[in-house]
Formats: sequence, C-alpha cells, structure tokens
Amino acid sequence: MGTARARRGDTRQRIQDVALDLFAQQGYDKTSLREIAEHLDVTKAALYYHFKTKEDIVISLFEDLARPCDELIAWAADRPRTLETKTEVLRRYSEALRDAAPLFRFMQENQATVRDLSIGESFKARMLTMVGLLKEPDAELTDQARCVTALVSLHSGMFAMQNVEGDPEEKRRAILEVALELVTAAHGPGAPQK
Repeated sequence: MGTARARRGDTRQRIQDVALDLFAQQGYDKTSLREIAEHLDVTKAALYYHFKTKEDIVISLFEDLARPCDELIAWAADRPRTLETKTEVLRRYSEALRDAAPLFRFMQENQATVRDLSIGESFKARMLTMVGLLKEPDAELTDQARCVTALVSLHSGMFAMQNVEGDPEEKRRAILEVALELVTAAHGPGAPQK
C-alpha cells in the first residue's frame, strides 16, 4: 500500500479516505453516498463514476490491502521456511499495513458490517494463510501461539497504540519489533520449551 500516499490526489483515493473518515465518525450505516459526495464537493454522479455503493467503497479498500498481501503470500510460498523468511514476511506485512490503520479502525468498529459484506471471510482466509507462513504445524503449542500472536499484534497493535503518545512510524516499528521477537522466540532452538 505504499502507493496510497502517492495517489492522495487521486479521486478514487480521496473518496476512500473521506468515506472511511465518515464511517469512523458516524458509522457505516448512518453515512450516505450523498454525504460522501458533499464532503468531497463533487456531484453524486461524479462519485458514482468511481463507486456505485458504499459497499463498493469498502470492498475497494479491502482489495487495496489484499493486493500486497497476495503478493507477499506468493513471494513467501517460494522461499524456504527459515527465520529470515518469516521475519521478512512480518516486515513486508507491517509495511503493507502502514496506510491501512483507518481500515482496521473501520473493521474494529463495524464488525457486523464487515461480516455482512462477506469481505470478512476472504480477509480471514488470507490471515490464516499468513499464519501458516509463520508457524510450523508440528511446533509446540506455545510456539504456534507466539507466531499467531505476532501476526495479530501487527493488527491490534495499530489500533491499541493510537492513543499512545508518539510518532506513528515509531509506533509501527515498535509493534513490528514485538512481532519479530515472538517469531524469533518460536523459531530457534533457543525457544523456551515446557
């Protein structure tokens, strides 16, 4: 999603940004396409050129996040299951999530909508695939939990850290460091054993 910043002037991107802001402020159900158009100072017809429904806007946001996830999954599938590969998966995924914080806030605050739009299932499937890239199926349960938690921490950390003082990029790096520590602890022969 690194291209999102380069596309800030792009009308499609502006629509997505304004819609997410309004969904966060008012809720998905209470936001209309008319309000989105008004906030953009465009006609509803101009908005329709890009998106026919609110659902189309949300689906486009998930597709924008899914693209780098799918590329990462394809990249990792051809690599050996080493600690180096696993840490690179976390680094690249953290980068993909950098601009997705508003989307995760939307997901957190509109869980029923996400389920109803069926995007939740495809997102869940991607996350299960990502977890599979990090954990070994025959590893001890504690080490499997470390790998699952590493991925979850990248998501929930963004949401939980929004009220913590500090630079957003420094907070992202801190969350990544914690995720890397978890995968490293689960991977090596020095990993704590019961």
